[in-house]
Amino acid sequence: MRDYSKEYRRRVEYIAETVSRSGANGIVYGNSGGKDSALVGILCKAACDNTLGLILPCSSDRNYTADATDAMTVARRYGIETRMVDLTPVRVAELAALDGKCAINNRSRINLAPRLRMLTLYAFAAAEDRLVAGTGNRSETYMGYFTKWGDGACDFNPISDLTVTEIYAFLQWLGAPAFLQEKAPSAGLFDSQTDEEEMGVTYATIDQYLLGGPVSPEDRERIDACHRRSFHKLRPISTFENP
Repeated sequence: MRDYSKEYRRRVEYIAETVSRSGANGIVYGNSGGKDSALVGILCKAACDNTLGLILPCSSDRNYTADATDAMTVARRYGIETRMVDLTPVRVAELAALDGKCAINNRSRINLAPRLRMLTLYAFAAAEDRLVAGTGNRSETYMGYFTKWGDGACDFNPISDLTVTEIYAFLQWLGAPAFLQEKAPSAGLFDSQTDEEEMGVTYATIDQYLLGGPVSPEDRERIDACHRRSFHKLRPISTFENP
């Protein structure tokens, strides 16, 4: 049986040591109201009292309603300082600046929000001497289900080794709000969007695959294809080297 008490202690120690070694005064992370950001917020607050969660709505109606409400519920329960920055006007301005200069497709348009959030997190980090905590999990990373230089950018990540199934179990052990277990995982990039529908495979299946369990040939091919297609996101930046 997994010892979440030990894991909790080790992860909190890791975060505290990371902040101490960096010389930073605190932590900032994006509080989306979902399972991953909730677990990161809980761990970071336990390790560093000066932890700040940012609610960063950007265009999607659910960012202003259900997501913001859930984010505040988690923040209040665990005593996490929270601020909100509305990024919709910034997104509108960026699209206006690009109009007529670049043929924006749906993929580039959707990726604006995660990159604007990254920009905002690092602005806070620089202004207030904080480290940016990442909130990506192992399942999303393997599928490439994150935005390069967006939600994939951070200074450290205390949950990157955990699958979605393991994150749910961790939150249950912590006694976190039940809605984190019940709501459909979503990046909140646009209204009615869900992770599993967009990927074409469930997190339960992805986690079964990652942990060596049986999956159907169709699901295996889908997962392998997503991993191959997005592998460039996991590689270091290519640089020229003189012979």
